[in-house]
Amino acid sequence: MSESSIKIENVVASTKLAEEFDLIVIESEFEGAEYNKQKFPGLVYRVTDPKAAFLVFTSGKVVCTGAKNVADVHTVIGNMAKKLNGIGIKTLENPQITVQNIVASADLHTILNLNAIAIGLGLENIEYEPEQFPGLVYRIDVPKVVVLIFSSGKLVVTGGKSPEDCERGVEVVRQQLDNMGLL
Repeated sequence: MSESSIKIENVVASTKLAEEFDLIVIESEFEGAEYNKQKFPGLVYRVTDPKAAFLVFTSGKVVCTGAKNVADVHTVIGNMAKKLNGIGIKTLENPQITVQNIVASADLHTILNLNAIAIGLGLENIEYEPEQFPGLVYRIDVPKVVVLIFSSGKLVVTGGKSPEDCERGVEVVRQQLDNMGLL
């Protein structure tokens, strides 16, 4: 396998940065922060370099989305904690960061016959309704990921908790299709 057959598109992670947050204070201090309690219970704050977005909740919980790798998640959450400290909001030391979901893409560089794949993979793990959605949805148990397979040979892997989960998901598909002589 090439050292990386996948491209990470999005990493979603969560952490707890404080016991509670006053979102109105944060909104007034952070340029571009958006908080509208009627529309959504959290504050939305976007950062660049590295690019990510935060959902910040009164509970002190924070969800980080849009990062392109796990290292960037740690960087932007660290930066966020420093920025909060900078406006006088104390944050928890060494917050535990949990990756909730990684979305990645890959390309098998070949045209695929999704009807043949649907039959070959067996109906218990797949959904394929071309009238509704052009991709075949393949649920894998180990690693626990969902792979969208498109006739163009492109794949989208979602549900991984690590880049390795996504890599393994692609490998499982590659192996299965190879075994069926469909690659």
